Amino acid sequence: MQKINKARVSLSKSELKVADVVLSDPNSTIRSSIASLARSAEVSEPTVNRFCRSLDCSGFPDFKLKVAQSLANGTPYVNSNVEPNDTVEDFAIKIFEMTMASLEDAKSNLDYKLIGRSVDILAQAKKIEFYGLGASASVAIDAQHKFFRLNTPVVAYTDNMMQRMAAAATTRGDCVVVISYTGRTIATIEAARIAKEAGATVIGVTQPESPLSQHCNLVLGVETAEDTDIYTPAVSRMVHLAIIDVLATGVTLRRGPEFHDHLKRVKDSLIETRFQKNLPPHLNN
Repeated sequence: MQKINKARVSLSKSELKVADVVLSDPNSTIRSSIASLARSAEVSEPTVNRFCRSLDCSGFPDFKLKVAQSLANGTPYVNSNVEPNDTVEDFAIKIFEMTMASLEDAKSNLDYKLIGRSVDILAQAKKIEFYGLGASASVAIDAQHKFFRLNTPVVAYTDNMMQRMAAAATTRGDCVVVISYTGRTIATIEAARIAKEAGATVIGVTQPESPLSQHCNLVLGVETAEDTDIYTPAVSRMVHLAIIDVLATGVTLRRGPEFHDHLKRVKDSLIETRFQKNLPPHLNN
């Protein structure tokens, strides 16, 4: 908010209209689409984008994320956007909005060429291992659940000692995906270093330019507005899960249409474990 006020002297007349609308109701801004903000300011959507770029934002989603950050006083150790006096509806809406804004920002800033290279590496790997500790452990386990269907040996390690031993046992042709929001966890960095030295290709899903990134062959850089030194990780985990879905989908497509029969067999194996739709329970046996 302070940055917008300081920038007023250098904004055009149309951009000033956007600034006035944002400053008058910043909470409404983070819930707005670019079209609705443009209507409120009586300007065009390209003007809104120019306004965002004048504030060193990559676009409107990035701008909304930074506005949300500036409004987030937060309750320590809970969530950076939640305040003590929030009602259930208040904090629920805040969490959803922060998550959606972060996902939109990640979508806009991902390097899709690197995503493509990662998919190629994973599709050709002899073995895939996912490493995650703490909140990233659940992402690693989800990745194993997604990738085990793809006819490549895959495992998730969420224990530091197991990660080190598994990393030392990797060889050329193996792929290790290391997941860490901060990229500063010593144990995770060491596991990545060991795997890379053993000959595996190491893909990092982490902060760009982090200590972990220095020990990866390829980094899918992810930045979200989340201080995990204080607050419970939430948004970053959702972004990482989305990236895992993207990678798994990419590998599936690389397998080609003939692979669909395999996926169908895997899915059909669950039919007998579920009640069928639109049938009364006594007929589901």
